[in-house]
Amino acid sequence: MIPGKSLDSAIARAATDASQRPVFDATITPHRSLGQNGFRIVMTLVCLASVISSIPFVMLGAWPVAGFFGIDVLALFIAFHVNFRDARAFERIVVTPLEVLLRKVSHHGREAIWRSNPAWTRLERESDEDFGLLGLTLVSRGRSVAVASALSPHERSGFADALGAALASARRGPDYDAP
Repeated sequence: MIPGKSLDSAIARAATDASQRPVFDATITPHRSLGQNGFRIVMTLVCLASVISSIPFVMLGAWPVAGFFGIDVLALFIAFHVNFRDARAFERIVVTPLEVLLRKVSHHGREAIWRSNPAWTRLERESDEDFGLLGLTLVSRGRSVAVASALSPHERSGFADALGAALASARRGPDYDAP
């Protein structure tokens, strides 16, 4: 084995690792304030309230009212089902010194991938004086894609600062001193 050859390959591997090491890696998911246990509790309470409220109507002979209470419970269940289905959507943004990768997955599971070189990528902000940061867009070579739309304006502002710093760091190139 040639001693210089193994050293060259080790240096090449270290350079490749440093250039592929993420500077920024974030996954954005829509906020949902109610988990599965909360859903079960809410639906149980709504069903109990519906049954208890419909008993006097059934006793008085107005039994169709009980059916309307059932329709209300069904409508609430469908609304929660749609809400939980929409919560499966997410965005993942990975910035390395060589690439900006945005992967958007819809609630249906459809995936859209946007790739760009960080040297040619800029982050555009749409702000409003009263409401804060309304939108973020990654722009590169005439192509643009909206990011972080699931975040609130305050969260979006913090995210924009972090992503902007990551893009600036990626433009400087890989950090070979990092572990």
